[in-house]
Amino acid sequence: MTEFLPVEEQLDLLQKGAAEIIRVSDLRERLEKSRKTGTPLRVKAGFDPTAPDLHLGHTVLMRKLKHFQDLGHQVIFLIGDYTSLIGDPTGRSATRKPLTREQIDENAKSYTDQVFKILDRDKTEVRFNSEWLGKLSFEDIIRLAAKFTVSQMLERAEFHARFQNEQPISLHEFLYPLAQGYDSVALKADVELGGTDQKFNLLAGRELQRDFGQDPQIVLMTPIIEGLDGVQKMSKSLGNAIGIHEPAGEMYGKLMSINDELMWRYWTLLTDLRQSEIDQMQAGVASGALHPMEAKKRLARTIVAGFHSEEAATAADENWARQFQQKSDDIEGLEEICLGAQEISRDAEGRVRLTKLLTASGLAASSSEADRKIKEGAVRVDGEVFKEPHLRVGESARVTVRLGRRAKVILFD
Repeated sequence: MTEFLPVEEQLDLLQKGAAEIIRVSDLRERLEKSRKTGTPLRVKAGFDPTAPDLHLGHTVLMRKLKHFQDLGHQVIFLIGDYTSLIGDPTGRSATRKPLTREQIDENAKSYTDQVFKILDRDKTEVRFNSEWLGKLSFEDIIRLAAKFTVSQMLERAEFHARFQNEQPISLHEFLYPLAQGYDSVALKADVELGGTDQKFNLLAGRELQRDFGQDPQIVLMTPIIEGLDGVQKMSKSLGNAIGIHEPAGEMYGKLMSINDELMWRYWTLLTDLRQSEIDQMQAGVASGALHPMEAKKRLARTIVAGFHSEEAATAADENWARQFQQKSDDIEGLEEICLGAQEISRDAEGRVRLTKLLTASGLAASSSEADRKIKEGAVRVDGEVFKEPHLRVGESARVTVRLGRRAKVILFD
């Protein structure tokens, strides 16, 4: 008989980073029952192997699975080898190009190799939905399809938009939420995890479980995490992703480039630190007791260590500091230049435009390059990433400005 932590302690970890839970009261009730009976909850998350490599955005759900696993519950890592044949319409304005069975099998093997960087291999139930979906007869599929209406399907945002825009919707795409919902029936899931964009599919599972005489699963949704730009969702196609197989140094450097606001979301969604501990750290930064750069370096070390090792994280930290971190009083050997009012002017508040500062000092060749580098987090002022459009300077100010590997000490006349 498994002994579980008190329910409120479990919820402290499980609710961390959750965008929505349907419903929290049901989750609390099921955790209470689990604790009384010593029976772990069955918690599933499905992943369609549509690409060979995972990035940190994919690991948000895996991390939440790990939280359930750490609390003693049975987690199920579901490979959607059959649903991949349909193609998830979530977030798509057009029908997905179908994958071949060979591509799916190759990607599925890659996924199972990568997931155990987060989950405990010995405690994880790995399943493929071809186990049950492949056994359904045409009659079974007809009976399954009869449980939903076309109007229900057209309520889905993606389908509604395509219908309104007179864009084609392939009939097989309607089968996707049915197939994902049936996964929950086959696995007798107590909880299903998914991104907020998966809500329609997750709720389909609840409906089908009711129809099959099961208690409807609790749905726990996590937010879609932004990529390095802090704006768009993390995606390799957008060039703002961090792959979990990237070298330690590259991963560390990318994490150090994010802005401070995004740093706290990454702490919440990409680490196992409890929310109370993150809040305490954030309060330390707000009070000045902890420098935001140190908080970001801790984040980078934590994530890199999780996918590589403590030694690799320490080495990446040290190498990054040698290459990029330039303290304001560590300026030996750097070129000094003096910029007067003719080269760069200050506004009424004593600020200078950062793009102008980078071009006037010769660190950037053009304003467009300077603007791009600022947004990428490649600019540092006195050792700190600086993404604001203006820099406030005092009388006869002296600052060290670094763009990538180039740095200059700038004196303002």
